[in-house]
Amino acid sequence: MTFRTLDGVDVAGKRVLLRADLNVPVRDGHISDFTRIERLCPTIIELADKGARVVVCSHFDRPKGKRVPEMSLAPVATALGEVLGRKVRFADDCIGVQAEQAIDAIGPGGIVVLENTRFHKGEAANDPAFAQALAALCDIFVNDAFSAAHRAHASTEGVAHLRPSYAGRLMQAELEALEAALDRPERPVMAIVGGAKVSSKIDLLGNLVGRVQVLVIGGAMANTFLAAGGMAVGKSLQEAEMHATAREILDKAKAAGCEVVLPVDAVTATEFRPNPPTRTVAVDAVPDDSMILDIGPASVKALVGRLGAVRTLVWNGPLGAFETPPFDTATTALAQAVAQATKAGKLRSVAGGGDTVSALRHAGVIDEMSYVSSAGGAFLEWMEGKVLPGVAALG
Repeated sequence: MTFRTLDGVDVAGKRVLLRADLNVPVRDGHISDFTRIERLCPTIIELADKGARVVVCSHFDRPKGKRVPEMSLAPVATALGEVLGRKVRFADDCIGVQAEQAIDAIGPGGIVVLENTRFHKGEAANDPAFAQALAALCDIFVNDAFSAAHRAHASTEGVAHLRPSYAGRLMQAELEALEAALDRPERPVMAIVGGAKVSSKIDLLGNLVGRVQVLVIGGAMANTFLAAGGMAVGKSLQEAEMHATAREILDKAKAAGCEVVLPVDAVTATEFRPNPPTRTVAVDAVPDDSMILDIGPASVKALVGRLGAVRTLVWNGPLGAFETPPFDTATTALAQAVAQATKAGKLRSVAGGGDTVSALRHAGVIDEMSYVSSAGGAFLEWMEGKVLPGVAALG
């Protein structure tokens, strides 16, 4: 990957349009997770301290090109100011006179957040006129929203072609971490892929088998692979229509010299609820009235044992139904082992995806991995080997 960074860029007195991802989770009117805001701060502080007028733009939720009051970025702008400990102005629109006046009102080092870009249909459509309207507000464009880089929208891709464009520090950190994990990794490389459906991760699995030495498949996806191999999985969630695809992936992995690791035992229950009666069984002995809800202790022990033989780990997706106890046990145990190996300098660990981030936070190790990406779709598409428009525009 080649992309321009802020190193050596003179931003003093310049209007810098900073594309952020302020699409933070909000519950009952309160922000429930400040991670994206906190990770954005270093770029804002650097630009402001160097004398730029920092103009922050972002999408929020899915207003579908209409002004939806409850999807305004005004409360998020207030929260950003509180986290930064600096005054942050807010503009009631992201283009036009209101945006221009708000920007004019701040001096060098000032910060303003523009209203939700998705209030305009031109954003998602990557409309050239809307991109031009954004470009009219700035001298320099900085993209710090890796999590939105898989979308060719006006504020992520269109405007980047109209002004000198650079990666922000968060974007830079994401790209350098991901490059070190798969593009130029220290081998052997192990990938852990979990989640519910093979159908949603066909491209991911197909790409990984040609790039890693060990591929661990967990979550309900593993049930589909087990069933495709002829095992009875009881009432477990699995995709019968994906059996042929699962076998094709296994054949492709074998041809590429990639070892695919599936569970050898499983934690089962007859009903899916918190803390039901459970049984741990071999994967070829799942009762007809039961469902697999987590991988078992023997599988976890085997995976932990493998960590000593790999140098790079890429992780996307939990191993079980981690949000419902006790089916978080395997994911938590492996996460803690990965964190320990990482802290000991024996492993580079890169993880990403919404559920993965939640699982690592639940395990108490989110700050102990080499890098945890807050991106969802962009992280997944990068792992699938796809070109991300928002990154390509910075090259």
